[in-house]
Amino acid sequence: MESTFSSPAEAALQREAGAAGVLTPLADLDRVYELERVAGFVRDLECQRVALQFPDQLLGDAGPVAARLEETTGSKMFILGDTAYGSCCVDVLGAEQAGAQALVHFGPACLSPPARPLPVAFVLGQRSVQLELCAKAFEAQNPDPKTPVVLLSEPACAHALEALATLLRPRYLDLLVSSPALPLPLGSCSPEPEPLERFGRRFPLAPGRCLEEYGAFYVGGSEASTDLDLDPDLSRLLLGWAPGQPFFTCCPDTGQTQDEGVRAGRLRARRHYLVERARDARVVGLLAGTLGVARHREALSHLRNLAQAAGKRSYVLALGRPTPPKLANFPEMDVFVLLACPLGALAPQPSGGFFRPVLAPCELEAACNPAWPPSGLAPYLTHYADLLPGSPFHVPLPPPDSELWDTPDVSLITGELRPPPAWKPSNDPGCLALTLRPQLELAESSPAASFLSSRSWQGLQPRLGQTPATGAVSGRRGIAIAYEDEGGS
Repeated sequence: MESTFSSPAEAALQREAGAAGVLTPLADLDRVYELERVAGFVRDLECQRVALQFPDQLLGDAGPVAARLEETTGSKMFILGDTAYGSCCVDVLGAEQAGAQALVHFGPACLSPPARPLPVAFVLGQRSVQLELCAKAFEAQNPDPKTPVVLLSEPACAHALEALATLLRPRYLDLLVSSPALPLPLGSCSPEPEPLERFGRRFPLAPGRCLEEYGAFYVGGSEASTDLDLDPDLSRLLLGWAPGQPFFTCCPDTGQTQDEGVRAGRLRARRHYLVERARDARVVGLLAGTLGVARHREALSHLRNLAQAAGKRSYVLALGRPTPPKLANFPEMDVFVLLACPLGALAPQPSGGFFRPVLAPCELEAACNPAWPPSGLAPYLTHYADLLPGSPFHVPLPPPDSELWDTPDVSLITGELRPPPAWKPSNDPGCLALTLRPQLELAESSPAASFLSSRSWQGLQPRLGQTPATGAVSGRRGIAIAYEDEGGS
C-alpha cells in the first residue's frame, strides 16, 4: 500500500541528489548561473532571506552557489529541492515555509505566473552553442533568403539567438528572433508595440504580420532524442506550430538538423486520439497537478463545469505527481485530465505508461465543448489559462437549447453513435409520462458503485451470525511486503 500511493521509503533514502560527477567547475559558476545578476537582484530588493530553487539534475551545484551568494550579498540563502509537482514551476509554498522574501529559480522553467505574489528571478542557464555550425545548418535548410523564419531555442540556448541572428541577417531579410517571456522588472514599462506572447516566448512581430506565416528553426536538444523522451518544451512547440510551416531542430553542439514534420504529425495524431477517448468517456478524473500556478482553482472549476455540461461525471484527485501505481487505484475512471503548467501537462510518461489515458485540459475542451473549432482549425493550447474567460482563445459553452448539442456524433474508436448529454431536456412530450414499476429501483448511482457491482470480487463478506466465535490468537507480524514468517526471500 505504501508503494501504491507514494514512493517507497527505501527509494527516498537511497536516491542521490543531483548527478554524481557532473558538477560545474567553480571557475564557471559565475557565468553558468549568472551570479552577478542574481546578486544585483537580491541587493535591489534588500532581501535578508532568499530561496534558491534547483531541479534535481543541478542540486550538486546548489551548495557552492548558495555559499557564494551569501558571501557577496550578506543575505541568508535557502535551497529548495524535491518539489511536489514539477521543478519547472516556481515553488512559492516552499519559499513561504522558509520565510523567504524572494526566490531565484535555476534551470528550465515554464515561466507560469505564480499563484501568490513573490519577487522571482529566473536563471535559465547558458549552454554552449556552436554558432558557425548552426548558421551553416540554417542556410542549408532555408535556401530562399526571403522565407520568413523564427529562431527558437531551448531555454539554456536563448542567450545565443541574437548572436546567431547577427550572422544570418546580412542574407535573410525576414528573420524573427524569439526570447523567453521572463517577467518584466518592477516599475518597467512594456515595450511598444507589445510583442506577441505564446509558448512561453515573446515574438516581436511587425504590424500586420502573424506567427502562422513563419517557419521555425529550433536550436536545442540532442541527436539521440526520441518521441518517448521528447522535451515537453519542444512538444508544445510542435503541437502548437502551424501545420503547414516547416519546423527544423538543430543540435547546438554538432549543427545536425532534423525535419520535425513527421514527429509533429505523430504528436497531433496522438492528441486527436486522446480527444476521441475523452468523448467516449463517462467518468473523468481531474488531477490537480499544481497548486502554485495562478488561476488553477478557476481552471479546475471550468473543467468540472465542462464535464458536467457534456453529461460526464468528474472527480477531483490530489495525488501529487501522477504515476501509474497511483492512478491504478481508480479503475472506474475512463480518462484522466492533468491540470498542470504547460510543461507539466506534456511531460514524458514514465516507463510502463498509464492504464488510462492522461489528457491535457485543451483536449477535454475539444471533446466536451461543441462550439470548439474542428480539428485542424483550432489552436493547440498548452496552458489552461488560455481556456478561461478573458483569453482571446476562450470559447464559451453554447446554451442548453443550442442545436450544437444535438449534432450527431460517431465515435472513431468504437464506431457507435454517441448519445447527446443526459442532462439536456428533451422536447418529446412522451418522455414526461410516468410508468408504473413493480418495485422500487435505484434511479441513479455513482460510477464507482456501478463499477464495483460489475466486478466478480466485491470484497470480504461479513457473514454476520454464520461463523462460530473463537478465542483470539496471535496473527502474522510485519508488513505486507515482508512478514516475519516468510523469510528473507
